[in-house]
Amino acid sequence: MKSRDELMQIIRMYDFALYDLMLYLDTHPDCRKAAAQFEQYRQKRAAAAEAYVQQYGAFQAMQTDTSKRWSWGAGPYPWEQEAN
Repeated sequence: MKSRDELMQIIRMYDFALYDLMLYLDTHPDCRKAAAQFEQYRQKRAAAAEAYVQQYGAFQAMQTDTSKRWSWGAGPYPWEQEAN
């Protein structure tokens, strides 16, 4: 089980790589290697985000389970000191 900080760092790493690949693909839309890398990192980022949500709760409002009640504002938010 990874700590909250470790999982958030992994998510940020994938976010950076995905954003960089997105910029590259904007100018090289036919590059299959970059597109495959983008998909690979997208899947890994999704898995890391799901692990974070399962262990520590939502870190984005769209990850909140609304089947019972709206809990996004219950905090602490991932960027607040008491969450770390």
